[in-house]
Amino acid sequence: MAGDEGDGRREPGAQGRILVRPAVPGSDTGALARVLADCVGGGASVGFMAPLDEARAERFWLGVLESAGSGERIVLVAQDRDSGDVVGTVQVVLQVPENQPHRGELAKMLVHRRARRRGVGEALLLAAERAARGAGKTLLVLDTASADAERLYHRVGWRRVGVIPGYALGPRGGFVDTVVFYRDLSS
Repeated sequence: MAGDEGDGRREPGAQGRILVRPAVPGSDTGALARVLADCVGGGASVGFMAPLDEARAERFWLGVLESAGSGERIVLVAQDRDSGDVVGTVQVVLQVPENQPHRGELAKMLVHRRARRRGVGEALLLAAERAARGAGKTLLVLDTASADAERLYHRVGWRRVGVIPGYALGPRGGFVDTVVFYRDLSS
């Protein structure tokens, strides 16, 4: 996962200024594209090479939101209550192999660089866990190449499985490792 989800240094009471809600196809597409392009521009290893222009990012989100409309995933956005800006997003991928109906995957947790250290990542993560439970999932998995994200996942109770070296290319080239985590939602 990506985009510097936070390491505990955030503004007091900031989470109350963040609304986490389902993404709205059409009206949120451009904002989601801007968040993705900003994160890739900042070095987040989230499946895209830099530079990522907003048109390419919008095409990606159109496909993701279509998938959400088919029930294959849940897409949440974090919206700043003061400005109305979408400042982050996360996905819960529900479509898994038939022998894993209890499992979901957390994907593309992204926080715009200007909104970091304000509790946005934690708000998104907790909302994604609630959404996964609501969809009948009892186990979530994710991978991340962000040390800040690792601290957040550990802080809220995710279990670190291990590191896969050279898992992907970073947005400017060069191999990056990824760390795999899981969260048992059954208790």
